[in-house]
Amino acid sequence: MQQGTNLPKVGTYNRAVVLEAIQASDGISRVRIAAMTGLTAQTVSVIVRKLLKEGLVVEDGSAPSSGGKPPTILRASAGAGYAVGVHFDQQELSGVLTDLAGRLVARLHQPVRPGARPETVIRQLARAVRRILREAGVPDTKVLGVGLACPRPLDADGVMVSPPRLPGWGRVPIKELLQEHSRFPVTVDNEATAAAIGERWAGIARSTPSFAYLYLGTGISGGLFLDDQVYRGRSLNAAEFGHITVEPGGPECYCGNRGCVETVCCPSAIEAAMRAAGADGRSDHAAICAAAAAGEPLARRVIERAAERLADAAVSLVNMLDIDLLVLGGPALREVGGIYRQAIERAVSGRSLARRLHAVRVETSPIAADAAAIGAASLVFHTTYAPRLGALLSDRM
Repeated sequence: MQQGTNLPKVGTYNRAVVLEAIQASDGISRVRIAAMTGLTAQTVSVIVRKLLKEGLVVEDGSAPSSGGKPPTILRASAGAGYAVGVHFDQQELSGVLTDLAGRLVARLHQPVRPGARPETVIRQLARAVRRILREAGVPDTKVLGVGLACPRPLDADGVMVSPPRLPGWGRVPIKELLQEHSRFPVTVDNEATAAAIGERWAGIARSTPSFAYLYLGTGISGGLFLDDQVYRGRSLNAAEFGHITVEPGGPECYCGNRGCVETVCCPSAIEAAMRAAGADGRSDHAAICAAAAAGEPLARRVIERAAERLADAAVSLVNMLDIDLLVLGGPALREVGGIYRQAIERAVSGRSLARRLHAVRVETSPIAADAAAIGAASLVFHTTYAPRLGALLSDRM
């Protein structure tokens, strides 16, 4: 949990700190907020009064008293605002609607036509936004915006810069085009960072200061929270964990290296490994995962081998960052998340440098299948309400 400050001219930042404390908890008192954030009781009371007036927070009963008046419990007002999150890759479009409390209200999944032009896909995204709001019965006036999660790399203006698995998508101004077609403000980020923000806002990392998110989709990438701040890097494309070398001299990767974890662990690599092992025509990743989960020996060995290579990368990641939590998520984990988690937990607990000083939790995201879409919706809330040190230190505050 972030610390507030009692210096003057930081009201907006402190407001965000208090709102984050309330949103991250399952009910919290004013006294507890002050203790967690370092703000004075008077500052917390003033901020809470304003949040109640704005309808962002509600009072919801009382906690047991240890003497004196029982403390009033505060919660985020779920219906105060909504966000739509959309995510796409070359195979599927996912959309979700979430409320301010991080609860999933509605979802949809649609196939993306192979080789579809960017304009076609963006129009499909805009139609999905409209459809999910219509079917949920949420009016536009309640929608804070649309979050978009898409493949890397992206620039600061929301322009896709030649994503390696989406030929024909070079220099596509996807943020601008989706705003034009959906008629909502759009916040955009890469799919893995969006998933990490979703985990922070609505998943198991709500109160964890530093964690990494390993995202397994068509490719492998990641997102980072360090000391309660999302870390994006100089060009907004940090945490490319899929390009840690785990097999020196291994298969050539599109990034220019050899033996990257993505070249041996992504779905297409797993399909190739099954074919090389003599599988009887079973080359579909979903079918391989289903077979592995059911205990079929060959499929299980192939998935376990991929999990071990990903575990090698995870140990390097933990040693570099000294984090508290490693979260696994993304659509490629369907049915086999437990296999990956066990392999990574075993490697991190036995081989990380600081293992005798503190344990690193390894968890499979409870929102893994829709991680990027839920993260995209969380982008809207995070951008609107989360405390950001950059804004606190900026001259434009």
